[in-house]
Order: sequence, then C-alpha cells, then structure tokens
Amino acid sequence: MNALAARDLSFAYPDGTTAIEGLDLTIEAGERVAILGPNGAGKSTLLSLLAGLREPAGGEMSYFETDDPADELRDRIAHCPQAPADYLFNATVREDLEYGPAQLGIDRREAADRVDALAAEFKLESLLEKPPFRLSGGEQRRAALAAALAVEPDLLLLDEPVADVDAGHRETILDALDARNEDGTTIVVSTPDADLVAHVADRVVLLDHEGSIVRDGPVRAVLTDDELLGEVGVSPPQLVEAFQRAGVEDPPLTVEEAVERLRDGSHC
Repeated sequence: MNALAARDLSFAYPDGTTAIEGLDLTIEAGERVAILGPNGAGKSTLLSLLAGLREPAGGEMSYFETDDPADELRDRIAHCPQAPADYLFNATVREDLEYGPAQLGIDRREAADRVDALAAEFKLESLLEKPPFRLSGGEQRRAALAAALAVEPDLLLLDEPVADVDAGHRETILDALDARNEDGTTIVVSTPDADLVAHVADRVVLLDHEGSIVRDGPVRAVLTDDELLGEVGVSPPQLVEAFQRAGVEDPPLTVEEAVERLRDGSHC
C-alpha cells in the first residue's frame, strides 16, 4: 500500500519563482526515505507539500490510497518543520505534547500516559513545565518530535530532525525513529546532510538546485556515487569519501558498518 503518492506536483513562490515542477513521487507504507539535496533545492517546500501544509500550483496528492485530503488525516500524518519552534505554540512543553491527542479526542488518561512515555524517551521530564521558547534549539527539536509522535502517526515527515542536537540526544532521536519504523511507521526525512542519510533511510530521493529528482534509489547506490552528488552540490558522507580515496570500491556507509566488517574480517 502507498503511504503517499504525488503526481505532476508543482509549486511556485509568491514572487513567481518555481520551486517544484512536474514532480512524481510514491512512497510505500513502512518505507524509510530521505529527501537529500543542497540548500535551496526546495526540500522543505516539498516536505510541506507532502504534508498538505501548502497548496500546490498543480498536480495531486493521495494518502494511503484514499481520496481523503491531508487535513482529514491528522490522526495518521505528522510533520515536524525545519524550525521546531513553529511546532511549539502552547504555554508549556507538556501542553504541546498534550495538544495532538486532545485534538483527536483521546482519553485524558491515555494521553497522559503517552506524554509521560514520550517525556522519558526524549529526556524531557525536567522541561515539561517550561515555556517552549525558553528551550535550546536541540531541546525544541526533541520536544517538537515528541509532540508529533504523541498522535502515533502512520506517516511521519521530518525536516532536518537532528539539526542543533548534541551527539547523545541525536542517538535518542535516531533510536526513536528506528523503533517507530519497526512498528510500521513510514518515515520521510528531509536533509542536506549525506552523513545522516544512512542512519534514517533505506531509499534516497536526490534533488538538484531546481527541485527536480535526479536520482531515486537505494541508499548505498546514491551515497557512493560521488560524481552525481558533486553535480548537485551535495558533499558525500565523510566515511565514504575517505574509503573511496583509499581505493575501496564498496565503502562502508557508517562507522558501525566499518567496525562490523573489521570484526568479521571483511575488507572495508
């Protein structure tokens, strides 16, 4: 089943600048997909179109193979924007985590249990009574993601989900995404950072500066194509680049993969 399908999708900014034109994209339920591209490629715009937060100039969107628009599927779709403060608008972090379940009419006791579990998972317990605007950028990022997950969505759209997050909390977020995907949640991540992609996706949709898809394929095939990445202005993963310079034809994509190969006695 498709989680979403875009057909001939187009969008232009108010000044007439075309951001996306004639884009086709289908994402299957349960996939992990990264939208990768340089700054200015329209990644955030595309993600907001996929979330139903912008009106396209042309084309159409469908979700879960239904005719329901995105705004009628708020119990199934969640979107975290690039600026997490845009997602946090209540007086306290607790109220932001409670907001989604309240809008869906979820029982207060169940909602409270969800909030407590998410606060523990994202290490937000000491922040629950604080105003969101007093949090650091990384704290806001964790709070926004927790708020999005409070509705237990089937489709999760994330714009740069670990930006401004320190190493320890970065792992917390990545572990949370892995756990949701294992439970069947479809995850789409937008990022300019090729180093992140292998940790959050199995498939990459690569955009160029014009917002066009130049490659849509498995993570390994895209991230090891340094010539293509260079053409669109994306730096290859640092580990991939280092091993390719050393003459390794099939470089590891992550430190964990490199260590595993060494332990198995495989050539990196």
